[in-house]
Amino acid sequence: MMITPIHRFRDIERKPEYLQPDKCVPPPIRSSLGTMWFIRDGCGIACGVVTWFLVLYADFVVFLVMLVPSRDYIYSVINGMFFNLLAFLALASHFRAMLTDPGAVPKGNATKEFIESLQLKPGQVVYKCPKCCSIKPDRAHHCSVCKRCIRKMDHHCPWVNNCVGESNQKYFVLFTMYIALISLHALIMVGFHFLYCFEEDWTKCSSFSPPTTVILLILLCFEALLFLIFTSVMFGTQVHSICTDETGIERLKNQEPTWEKVSGWEGMKLAFGGALSLSWFSPFSNLSCNRSPLSGAATVAPSEMATQEAFEQLSEQEVVVQVLNE
Repeated sequence: MMITPIHRFRDIERKPEYLQPDKCVPPPIRSSLGTMWFIRDGCGIACGVVTWFLVLYADFVVFLVMLVPSRDYIYSVINGMFFNLLAFLALASHFRAMLTDPGAVPKGNATKEFIESLQLKPGQVVYKCPKCCSIKPDRAHHCSVCKRCIRKMDHHCPWVNNCVGESNQKYFVLFTMYIALISLHALIMVGFHFLYCFEEDWTKCSSFSPPTTVILLILLCFEALLFLIFTSVMFGTQVHSICTDETGIERLKNQEPTWEKVSGWEGMKLAFGGALSLSWFSPFSNLSCNRSPLSGAATVAPSEMATQEAFEQLSEQEVVVQVLNE
C-alpha cells in the first residue's frame, strides 16, 4: 500500500529513534591538514584520466607536428606559449574541480542535540537525509555517487569525478571555458597547417611522415571539434544557472523557488568569490563564504503544517525530523 506523505510523517512521529544520538553519531573531528576530497568512483577516475590524456595529446600534436617544424619562429613561440598557458589553466581548473569539496553537508549531525541547538523559529521544519543521517539545508541534494548531500548541487560530472556544487562551481566553469578555448585554438591552427602543407611539400611541414601527420591532425581536429561543442554548451548552461540562481536539478524539477533569488551579477560574484577581478579567471584563488549551521531551513506557515498539500511537496528521500509550534 502506498503511504501518503502525511502518513509518512505520522509514522516518523511514532519512531523516536530517528532522533536518537546512537542512530546518528557525528564523525570524529579531524584536522583539515593532510585531508583531501576525492571520490573513489571507477568511472569518474577513468574519465578524469582520459581528460588529461586528451589534453596532453592535443599539446603533443600542436607542439611536435605543427609548431616545431614551422619556419616562422615568432608564430611558433606565440602560439606555443598561448596554447600551453590555456592547457595549463584547463588542467589546473580540472584538478581543483575534482579535489575541492563541492559543499558537502556534514554527516551524522541529525541528532536531537544538534536540532535543539539550531533554535529554529516557530513554523520551521528541518529535513533529514536518511542516507547521510544529516540535516539537509535548503537547496541541498543527495548524490548517489559521492554518497553525500551537496549544497546547491547542480549535477554530478564524471569528467571531473565530482559533484558540481556551491564550493567548486567556479572551477568547473573555468575548466569548461579553458577547454573550449584550447579546442578553438587547436582547430584554427590545424586549418592553417593543412593550408600550409597543401602549398608546400608535405615532407617539410611536419617532423613525421605525411600519412602519420594527416592521421594525427584529423584525430586532433575531431577531438577539438567535439570538445568545443560539448564544453561550450556546458559553459553556457553553467553561467545561465548562476545568473538565474537555479541549479540544474532545480530546473529539472520545475518547482517554484522557495528561496530568495539573487540578481545575475550578484550570483556571479557569489560563485566566483567577490567583485570582478583577475581572480575570477584563476583556478588558484580560493572562495570565501560564510555559512550558518543550517542555511535555509524550509519554512511552512503554521496553518499549513497539518495539511496534506504541505507534505506532498516532500521528496521520497526526505524525512521530517522536527516540526515546531504544531
